[in-house]
Amino acid sequence: MSWSSENDPIFEITFLRHGESVGNFENRMQGQKDYPLTPLGQKQAQALADRWLRTGTVFDFVISSPLGRASETAQILAKNLKLPEVEYDPIWMERDMGVFSGQTFKEVKLSKKKLNHPNPFSSSDESRESDWSLYLRACAALHNLLLRPPGKYLVVTHGALMNMLLLSIMGISPQSNNESPRFILQNTSFASFLYFPMQHKWRVNVIGDCSHIESLQA
Repeated sequence: MSWSSENDPIFEITFLRHGESVGNFENRMQGQKDYPLTPLGQKQAQALADRWLRTGTVFDFVISSPLGRASETAQILAKNLKLPEVEYDPIWMERDMGVFSGQTFKEVKLSKKKLNHPNPFSSSDESRESDWSLYLRACAALHNLLLRPPGKYLVVTHGALMNMLLLSIMGISPQSNNESPRFILQNTSFASFLYFPMQHKWRVNVIGDCSHIESLQA
């Protein structure tokens, strides 16, 4: 089956979760609170850069969340792969967790304010992004990306937003009581797609690939 003719435009898009951050290490609900990479997180990004150097992986454009853990990951990759200057866009930031931002998961569990949200439109706290709000932001981010020229894109972002991006590509909307599909995305795992705009067709290459960090976890 032919997905496109030889001259049809194609988007090659890789969505990447940042390396391990101090917030990850401390088991915190980071949200949009800023944390740098840990030394392990830096090694994870370097291992991915080494892998992509070996395989000759190249990108025309690099876009990143401006949060430190994502921007530092993007800079390590851009420097090692000699990629174009990183472009920062807040639309790719992590979910806003409101009053829970920066709290440990234990603190959240003991809090008087609970994370319960029986439907995807509601939020346990007015300052926290609901599932539907996050989904719409992911859709807008994807829409903005596909209005750009076709090419090879690397987008460095965050786990919760990546999950919503994957749902939007697959045509799945958020469900109640956290019953939407959830993708396991470890630090510096990535999802890679081809998009054929003339046919509005997606091809999934990989989701959750993190084989480059296996040696670091041994």
